[in-house]
Amino acid sequence: MRFSLFTIPLCALCLAVAGCRKKPDAAAGPGSFAVQVVAVEAKRQPISESLSLVGSLAANELVEIKSETDGMVEEINFKEGERVEKGRVLFRLEESKFAASVAESDANFKVAHANFERSQQLVKEKLIAPQEFDTIAAQYHAAQATLELRKRLLRDARIYAPFGGIVGAREVSPGQVIARNTLLTWVVDLDTIKAEFNVPERFLSQVRVGQIIELSVATYADEKFPGEVYFISPHVDPVFRTVLVKAYVKNQELRLRPGMFANLDLTLKVREQAVLVPESAITISSDKASLYTIEGGDTAQLKPVTTGVRTGGKVEITGGLNGGELVVVEGTQKLRPGAKVKLAPPEAAQPYLDVDKTNGTKLGS
Repeated sequence: MRFSLFTIPLCALCLAVAGCRKKPDAAAGPGSFAVQVVAVEAKRQPISESLSLVGSLAANELVEIKSETDGMVEEINFKEGERVEKGRVLFRLEESKFAASVAESDANFKVAHANFERSQQLVKEKLIAPQEFDTIAAQYHAAQATLELRKRLLRDARIYAPFGGIVGAREVSPGQVIARNTLLTWVVDLDTIKAEFNVPERFLSQVRVGQIIELSVATYADEKFPGEVYFISPHVDPVFRTVLVKAYVKNQELRLRPGMFANLDLTLKVREQAVLVPESAITISSDKASLYTIEGGDTAQLKPVTTGVRTGGKVEITGGLNGGELVVVEGTQKLRPGAKVKLAPPEAAQPYLDVDKTNGTKLGS
């Protein structure tokens, strides 16, 4: 092999330049500089699990007001849609024929009573036979029963509100002759509304009296109405495999009406001290969840965790955290265990803090 005269000086120059370069620091490597991350505290907060259902609303009490006797309507003592108190006279039928019947029966009763008292003394003195006394006693009791019946018919000429509530439209007019059992109007108690819904049997073990519900209706779509379960059916529907559940809902402003369709959330469980972190903090690998925490103020550590329910952009941590740890929510792609980190300005973490303190998750029905 031949070398040019210029080859040797050129090689020497290259070696000299290479020798002047700074040797890599053996201590340098990934993580020798701090990675900026966004971190928030893993907080203990209340969390609830709820079941989303559909149902309908019913009145607390609703009764059809009907006549118990034949007669002519003489007086209507209410305005349609008016609130009435218990015991108020709503209708009064023409009473003269009932009053006359009572007077007749009362006169017959007085005669029968007098005969009965005289016969008691006579039978004691054996002036009349016991069989005759029995006949007089039977007539007395029959007259007494007839009088009570006709007094009841007289009372039935006045029709009262069975409980306080809102009276409905009237179905008759004054002067109208009605027959027994004629529908006159309705009285509805709306101060409390009943929500009726069906719960799938697989959730039956988690339903109990006293549980809280929240419902919404199309008329007030942005508003929630709270209620409380008071009834759980003792049997399961064999066709649909559901259980009828009822709840009371306060309705003092009378905005909810019977027959409305309702969307309901039934609270199944409430955990007051659940550990919650933002969803973005969780990394899933081979079906295992983990996240980065910041130890000592500047060192990232990878921690395996177990997760529970997810709600509102947050995840419940059921194992691996105690609460209070700083958890990385942004910048995890650049991290490795033991890497040095520096925290981003506080305003970067603010979107993760602007979340309601009370969280809930909804399960499908």
